[in-house]
Amino acid sequence: MSQLFRTKSIDALIAASEDPAQRLKRTLGPWSMAALGVGAVIGSGIFILTGTAAAGETLSFHSLLHAPILDLLINGPNAISTIGRPGAGPGIALSFVLVALACSFAALCYAELASMIPVAGSAYTYTYATLGEIFAWIIGWDLILEYAVSNMAVAVGFSAYFNDILDNLFGFRLPHALSEPMIAGGQFTGAWFNLPALIILMALTMLLVRGVRESAGANNAMVVVKVTAILIFVFGAAKAVDTANWQPFFPNGFSGVMTGAAIVFFTYIGFDSVSTAAEECRKPQRDLPFGIIVSLIACTLLYVSVALVLTGVANYKTLANAAPVAGALKALGYDGIRRWVSIGAVVGMISSLLVFQYGQTRIWFAMSRDRLLPDAFSRVHPVHKTPHISTWVAGLAVGIPAGIWDIGTFADLSNIGTLFAFALVSAGVIVLRRSQPDRPRGFRVPLVPWLPGFSIAACLLLMLSLPLQTWLRFFSWLAIGLLIYFVYGKKRTAQL
Repeated sequence: MSQLFRTKSIDALIAASEDPAQRLKRTLGPWSMAALGVGAVIGSGIFILTGTAAAGETLSFHSLLHAPILDLLINGPNAISTIGRPGAGPGIALSFVLVALACSFAALCYAELASMIPVAGSAYTYTYATLGEIFAWIIGWDLILEYAVSNMAVAVGFSAYFNDILDNLFGFRLPHALSEPMIAGGQFTGAWFNLPALIILMALTMLLVRGVRESAGANNAMVVVKVTAILIFVFGAAKAVDTANWQPFFPNGFSGVMTGAAIVFFTYIGFDSVSTAAEECRKPQRDLPFGIIVSLIACTLLYVSVALVLTGVANYKTLANAAPVAGALKALGYDGIRRWVSIGAVVGMISSLLVFQYGQTRIWFAMSRDRLLPDAFSRVHPVHKTPHISTWVAGLAVGIPAGIWDIGTFADLSNIGTLFAFALVSAGVIVLRRSQPDRPRGFRVPLVPWLPGFSIAACLLLMLSLPLQTWLRFFSWLAIGLLIYFVYGKKRTAQL
């Protein structure tokens, strides 16, 4: 029991990061850190899930497994009487604000811990320093799920957009057998493999192996392109806004807004990836809090702007499709802006894939350095100074499933894993304030323990807005992780 709940001192964590054999190169500045956050948070979701959350989701059947936990707790069996999830309508703008508020409290907690513990590993490392080894393993295993399934979903979306661009520019589409998921909605589609999804992940893996400076430079360029595309949509389509489309603003009341928040939360995950770059940041005590907070503010402004313009130029009920922004622009005849949106969507997806693959490999690297995963994952390339083995393994671990399953299989599973990580990080701030109150902090969360406590409550509320089926999958994943820990990881760390 003492091993399960033992913590690793912050000094020991920092000392391990300075070991020449496993040391990463510090090359990133404050704006590169902010660009990492924007690169992760602003992806295809701004052009896709905005419309889905506004219109709502219709399910082929609505059983107990598809009912949100919160509905089951409040309404009991009556929760399964409604088909699908109610849309937020134009109120999706408020959904984005509510999620941003929930994320901002968690972001402040991340900023404090990142400034105290400038070590790769993000929430995994913070949990090891505050709550103990068993919790660190759980959150590390959870983060592997978060980053992996998020990128699987984005890679599937990239493949669809890539085919559309080929069709628009050259009148050519890749064969169905090589460009569609093998399994969609639990049914075989007749396709063999989604090849573009695997190819883009392998290309980004090669870039990540080359070095963090090269990867950050590519991400910075892609962030500029996709933010430009978003601004062209917002200012170009704003003149076509019809305020009648905003009536009623909350067609399904606060329940619809909360359901919309649970759906669009998927678009916000990723700002925590800034903290995974702690060991490659030149001045982590200053630059990590800056990157986390600036990226969250910038992304919230962009999301709310797109939501208001989109629901203003089209009735929210017409947005339940795979490309709601492109469809609305096509109906308006704004083909020039539509092309920019397509470019922004594709570049946004590539940027998100790059940052999430980067973050995932750093989690594997940190867990391997602590002997919870095989030593090979913490080996550093002698020339490029990157964890090359974990980078290649992570690329294959994401690319192969992305070629098999559809996007719907992944989104909710990523949501619950991220919310769980946010809750534990917030708890970690409270623990360290009590156990090490005098330790220097580059950034301090105000109103402790109330603000971290509110962050935990907000995360739990959003978790309860997810379907029972998602919870069952989540607990199954944790059960597999605990089995691996007790059979493998625990024995290796006991030798330390």
